[in-house]
Amino acid sequence: MTNTTKVVHTAVAGGIATVVLDSPANRNALGGTLVDQLLAALASASDDPSVRAVVLTHTGGTFCAGADLSEALKSGMSVEDASAHGTRSMIDLMRTILTMPKPVIARIDGHVRAGGFGLIGAADIVLAGPSCTFALTEARLGLAPSVISLVLLPKLTARATGRYFLSGETFDPRTAVRIGLATEAFASSDDLATGLDAVLTGIRRSSPQGLAASKALATASILADFDASADVRAAESAALFGSDEARAGMTAFLSKQRPPWDLTVDAK
Repeated sequence: MTNTTKVVHTAVAGGIATVVLDSPANRNALGGTLVDQLLAALASASDDPSVRAVVLTHTGGTFCAGADLSEALKSGMSVEDASAHGTRSMIDLMRTILTMPKPVIARIDGHVRAGGFGLIGAADIVLAGPSCTFALTEARLGLAPSVISLVLLPKLTARATGRYFLSGETFDPRTAVRIGLATEAFASSDDLATGLDAVLTGIRRSSPQGLAASKALATASILADFDASADVRAAESAALFGSDEARAGMTAFLSKQRPPWDLTVDAK
């Protein structure tokens, strides 16, 4: 029997399923094991009549660092095939969160990068603690936030997209709220806990039917565009990952060197 490490844990209490990403050693990156277990946890919560809502949270200092292609590469996949597999997994996760009939509240207090944006972009409510940082650094690697844009473009302001998609700057929780990425930011972990309790109190007062119908209203236009554009964004992502420029960017990143297009030193 295969002994698969548990990297996603679920506890149900008071009508709330708390789903914890628990792979801090690799910054809760979205490898095959974590994705499979997260999808299973979301499906279980969706089917459980005792569950009114899901709280998605994490251990460690990073909520989610994005894709982890190492498992696929170890199985013999090429970089291009591994990235395509990761892209499809990201699409499945975001669509699962959007379509499940129960609210998903992301309770985060750590760094968010790459695919982590896809998870919080798909969530219905995002509560950000003081340790959160956010950065969309894909352009620095010769890539773009192609797939996660499916849930980010409907929620971020146009000006924020134009800035943070392009600059790769790191921004804080208050900025995340201002641009539409997060629902509320909190100055301390205690305040974050209090804020989560307030949201869950409201949800516990709502009927399952009322929650499902209300969520469907909120996500209808996002889902329509999502389904119309998912294949296009996946193809775009694959083309970028397969490019010489992206290979140079990833090589530089992994070797902790500057990519050939980085002009920051020359500009000083």
